[in-house]
Formats: sequence, C-alpha cells, structure tokens
Amino acid sequence: MSDHEEVIDTQEVEVPVEATSGQMSVEDALQEVLRRALIHDGLARGLKEAVKALDRRQAHLAVLCESCTESEYLKLVEALCAEHNINLIKVSDAKKLGEWAGLCKIDREGNARKVVGCSCVAVTDFGEESEAMNVLLDYFKTR
Repeated sequence: MSDHEEVIDTQEVEVPVEATSGQMSVEDALQEVLRRALIHDGLARGLKEAVKALDRRQAHLAVLCESCTESEYLKLVEALCAEHNINLIKVSDAKKLGEWAGLCKIDREGNARKVVGCSCVAVTDFGEESEAMNVLLDYFKTR
C-alpha cells in the first residue's frame, strides 16, 4: 500500500475529421462512390453485366472508359444511357477504372497489384449516402 496518490494530467486535443479544403474533385468522388458501391454489392463490372443493368433500368450511374478499342461498345453504352436517362461519366484509363471497381489484388502495403482493365461499370446501388455521392449528383445537375 502506498501513501501517495497518482495524478493523471489529461488534455483535450481536437482531431480534425477529414480536412476538406473546398470541394471534393469529381474523380475523387467517383472513386469513393465506386468503392462504397462495391462494398454494398451494387456494382456491375464489365460490359456484359453493365449492359444488363442498363437495359433493365437497374443502374443509377454508368462509368465508361474512353480508351476502349471497340467503338460499338461505346455506342451501345451511350445509347442505353441516353434511352433510359441514366447518368454517364467517362474515365480516361481502363486500368484506373478496373482498380476503382475492385478488379485487382491488394498487397500487404495496400498497393494495387495485378490490375485488370475494365471498359464499363454500372452502379446499381450507391450504398449509404455520402458527400461523394452528393458531389457527383451535383456534377450531373450542372452538366
């Protein structure tokens, strides 16, 4: 048994919750929306799955790769989006879209390995509402 009392000094420290200086970019918002949709199993990856979702009017958003070599793919997806009034956004790189859609292996350091290119992705379920989703929807309203 000790005769002295131990005093613990506590300090209040303010931790910033995501420091967002201004608006999130459209590309960052798209990446976040695709990640959340993948978690909630609301992503149709690849041309066949995406076209099925677009044709059934289950998709809320379509992402198309501009560097797709087949012009028929581009025409098909653009026509389905226009016919069913589904928002369409284009990305420059297929490997980047494949990484965002989860078509890769993640190593121990958190880096993407063995990334597979993806020509088209359709979002059928956004998951929970987020700031990124609101940024994308505002982008489509102003376009």
